[in-house]
Amino acid sequence: MKIGVISDSHKKIGRAKKGIDFLINEGANYIIHSGDIVQIEVLEYLKVLSIPYLAVYGNNDKHLIEFHDDFNLVQEPYYFQIRDIKLKLMHHPYFMTPDVDILIYGHTHIAHSQMSGGTLFINSGEICARDHPFSKVAMINIKEEKFIVDIYQRKIKQSEWISKQTIYDRVEGKKYD
Repeated sequence: MKIGVISDSHKKIGRAKKGIDFLINEGANYIIHSGDIVQIEVLEYLKVLSIPYLAVYGNNDKHLIEFHDDFNLVQEPYYFQIRDIKLKLMHHPYFMTPDVDILIYGHTHIAHSQMSGGTLFINSGEICARDHPFSKVAMINIKEEKFIVDIYQRKIKQSEWISKQTIYDRVEGKKYD
């Protein structure tokens, strides 16, 4: 199972669409947007695709509340499950406790992945390329004994996505309260 992750699209609709399309072409079964969506067009694009998606409100998304019932929008921290994997989705890195299998967050605009306390913490970095000259997305490939994380980046005005891959061992028998 593969989960594609984007974050911090802000006003860059085209960059968000390119990142989403890339993740789907790489085999994503789900798309997660970890906040600062900003433009309704990004949600509309996700909705028309034939792939399950989920998006969390970021600090720049208050105006999207009027569309809450039209899209798969959630408030942070949002706990959910895909198959046997427990996840937590948020925009701000405030609830950084290892109480799930995968914790997805945004806000910092910095790509990051780390395994700690049996939890994979992941931030895909910014798709908008506001702070850096790269759009970034992430793919979490969930295997029985491993999490394979690819952080992809694409230099603005170029089409090639370059990957940095990290493989983490999953903790067997982890229990959550």
